[in-house]
Amino acid sequence: DEESEEMKIGLVTDVGRINDRGFNQAAWEGVEEAAGELGAETKYIETKDSKDYADNMQQFIDEDYDVIVTVGFALGDATVTAATENPDIKFIGVDQFQAEPLDNLTGLMFNEDHSGYLAGALAASLTESGTIGGVFGTDLVPPVVAFKEGYEAGAKATDPNINIVSTYHPGGIDVAFTDPEWGGATAAQAIDQGADVIFAAGGMTGNGALEETATHEGLWCIGVDSDQWETVPGAHACLVSSAMKLITPGVVDLVKLAEEDNFPGGNFFGGAGLASFHDFEDQIPQDLKDKLEEIDKGLKDGSIETGYGE
Repeated sequence: DEESEEMKIGLVTDVGRINDRGFNQAAWEGVEEAAGELGAETKYIETKDSKDYADNMQQFIDEDYDVIVTVGFALGDATVTAATENPDIKFIGVDQFQAEPLDNLTGLMFNEDHSGYLAGALAASLTESGTIGGVFGTDLVPPVVAFKEGYEAGAKATDPNINIVSTYHPGGIDVAFTDPEWGGATAAQAIDQGADVIFAAGGMTGNGALEETATHEGLWCIGVDSDQWETVPGAHACLVSSAMKLITPGVVDLVKLAEEDNFPGGNFFGGAGLASFHDFEDQIPQDLKDKLEEIDKGLKDGSIETGYGE
């Protein structure tokens, strides 16, 4: 009986754990939330090595899954190949821009430069030293570049004289997001150079930078991708906000569209913006909150441009 067949949704992580307190986790939470609403069956596979992307997807293909979610830019090519070979399965590629759209593959994209720009405006407004820092995953991943360039543009628009100490991880995609030791050491270097606000965008590498910053008295830090107040408690001492990509609701929306047979194909833009200030709510002046809201509106309506991609 067709009616009683449960929808099956599979997720393949990029190298890194499902509970990475960032990207993989936010996507999986979207799968779980959608499945709860639709009564679907779910399963994930953690990728240990980038050579396994195709094999991991193939496991779900062989088991007749309806929707396969693949997480991260690095899985882009393997996802296109799998979608081309399996037109009856719907694929959601988180952070995978679709240059040649397929009907059964949707890239869940975000304007990272927008939330980065807001983070930069916030950092430049909070700094007392006039120096802010950024610790980033690899420049081989366009969304990371968008966060960095947005952050720098937002900071400079707020204070043209600001000093920014930004560093990309020197390694490849395989290691750039899973190196908290490097993240911590790099944050410490920026702090030694006078930075009193650190923005960290780089998975577990970034988490290392946040946790390092939290060990220094009186500094601020800004997380990335999801509201990291919920996921990196070790950073609570400094974590004023996070530059978010609303990954979880984006995945929920696309799974529901797949279930309704309204799957968009091509590129689908999820939301981007700053997370709540949590315990620092009372320390952020109202005029700064108002300014950030104005900037957010300007980014959305196009009256403020970040310069990213020009």
